[in-house]
Amino acid sequence: MTDLRIAGANQPHPIEIPEIKESGQAGGANFVDSLQEAIGHINDAQTGASQAVDALVTGQNTNIHQAMVALQQADASFQLMMQVRNKLVTAYEEIQRMQI
Repeated sequence: MTDLRIAGANQPHPIEIPEIKESGQAGGANFVDSLQEAIGHINDAQTGASQAVDALVTGQNTNIHQAMVALQQADASFQLMMQVRNKLVTAYEEIQRMQI
């Protein structure tokens, strides 16, 4: 698996991109599992960013840079997820328009 990490970011789980296998199998279950895992990582990033902001506001953490990096990382991962969702919806709509 390819590992995407931002140096110095406080992310509990890195976002992983599954490798393409040339076995010819459909792999529908693996695709769904990969999507669920990626969504879980994005949720963890969002939760971590929220906790970083809460810690900053309550005075538990005085490192504003760490909180800003966590927020930007959560935002970037969410934007990536939305773009993937948009591509999947577009592909589904295109398949629906195909004539058999």
